[in-house]
Amino acid sequence: MSQYTALTIQHNGAIAEVTLTRPELHNRVDAQLHQELADALDGIARDRKVRAVVLASTGRSFSAGGDFALMQAAHDDLATRQAIIDQGRQLVEAFLALPQPIVVAVQGPAIGLGATIVLLCDVVVAARAATLADSHVALGLVAGDGGCLVWPQAAGMVRARRHLLTGDPLTAEAAYSLGMVTDLVAAPEDAVETARSIAERIAALAPLAVQGTKRTLNRVSQQRAGEVVDLSFALEEHTLASDDLLEGIAAFRERRPPAFRGR
Repeated sequence: MSQYTALTIQHNGAIAEVTLTRPELHNRVDAQLHQELADALDGIARDRKVRAVVLASTGRSFSAGGDFALMQAAHDDLATRQAIIDQGRQLVEAFLALPQPIVVAVQGPAIGLGATIVLLCDVVVAARAATLADSHVALGLVAGDGGCLVWPQAAGMVRARRHLLTGDPLTAEAAYSLGMVTDLVAAPEDAVETARSIAERIAALAPLAVQGTKRTLNRVSQQRAGEVVDLSFALEEHTLASDDLLEGIAAFRERRPPAFRGR
């Protein structure tokens, strides 16, 4: 895919910078961004000139996560549900297969799949005002698009259970204290500059050594993914067809507590 509408790619020497570019939509991960981000990562993985990647975003939010309209369409149509699950799996696999280190700059809230994308990266730079949250359960969904993989790896199982089972957010400072954020910066505009600086340091190192190390680390995550990702996606597909999902979306829009019924 040579033309993108939800992101841009710029090359600066050995660094590829991928930027989410729909701030008016809070960079939500709809079908378009699902496909474009996976495609962009696949292309970068094949580019031997790229030694490091920066992932950044525009606007106040890093990413608000999934698209409600797409969720509602998936509720009503099996083919749409299956397409969402296939795209989600493709995106997770693209991150786990990327040989170059990826440094993410989190300038604002990263919610749901947005938080998963952040935690799939190798280095996480976050502004103090940023937050991380996996809000799937608050909407009536299983955290199936990678959350059950990356949160335990980043925070440890007990902390992951605490936040995946409640949807409660973490401030960037709290995430830093848990090791989920590697570099904490003062202001949102500082996040991308710090990410670029770290990517430059990585790109200056021996690429065979760096990418061999990254491939080894990827293997650990890939083996863990083999244990949990297929099950989590299958269970998420089940909840995409539930009435609780529609109630969760309605409650969010109406700013009221949801009344889930387990069906």
